[in-house]
Amino acid sequence: MELRKLMHQLLGRKICYLLLAVACGCLVVRNWPPKATAQSSGIVKEGWSLVWNDEFDGDGGLDSDKWDFEKGFVRNYEMQWYARENAFQRDGKLIIEARQDDFPCPDYDADETNWRTSRERVKYTSASVITRGKFSFLYGRVEVAARIPVCKGAWPAIWLLGSDLPWPANGEIDMLEYYQHQGVPTILANACWAGDTEEDTQWDSSCTPLTHFSDRDPAWATRFHVWSMEWDKDNIRLYLDNELLNHIDLRRTINGKARGTGINPFHSPQYLLLNLALDTRVKELNPADFPMRYEIDYVRVYQKK
Repeated sequence: MELRKLMHQLLGRKICYLLLAVACGCLVVRNWPPKATAQSSGIVKEGWSLVWNDEFDGDGGLDSDKWDFEKGFVRNYEMQWYARENAFQRDGKLIIEARQDDFPCPDYDADETNWRTSRERVKYTSASVITRGKFSFLYGRVEVAARIPVCKGAWPAIWLLGSDLPWPANGEIDMLEYYQHQGVPTILANACWAGDTEEDTQWDSSCTPLTHFSDRDPAWATRFHVWSMEWDKDNIRLYLDNELLNHIDLRRTINGKARGTGINPFHSPQYLLLNLALDTRVKELNPADFPMRYEIDYVRVYQKK
């Protein structure tokens, strides 16, 4: 009798444990994938310490001590007008939003042939937030957790520029570019500098089809991912979720004869840019894709102690 009673007790406990495990399992599945955390320990790994960051924990406008904004039609004959109103903080994120709009271009000049001022109306707006004049750094590790739009025409970027010389002699590092490369959705990781002529720009580029990631995880585009860079006097290494996308040997990145002769731009400080452009290679954008959202959970810059 006592043995039978003990067996019933043990069986009852096993059933309870099983039900608890199932409940916990359901809870894990229901909350998967986990939200990208905005908490920082201040140290990414031994020997590195946090020197600058934004966790975007506010609500509304960005921290003006950290960020500035580009304005208007800025580069690459792009369709979007950059406006500060298209970048805001909400729910612990920086949200950069591309929108369909239609209003008179504030810089329009009927007598001008400059593409920035010759457009009579603004059809699209977005935002580009930058640390120029607020923060720049030489060497270190950068981490940006973000969820990017991957619809046709989206061109989100995480990048850096020097401020001492005109482009491209100032050096450009693209931790992230996403767009339709030769008609294929592609993640790019690049660096560029000046060549030997005014028209010559030297590039070290890596192009990875989006399917490289989405084939392994069909829900890839719905998740936050971490883009990172490690930069020292000899190398720049660009990663996505700890996968190396591009290694740039800085022995090669010397400006040519035309601009910034003999200068290595990646031995000078650079500032950060986060922007959502609209791809000039896509002629027709789908209205259903607007508003288009690029979400950044945090930006962190580390340097060696």
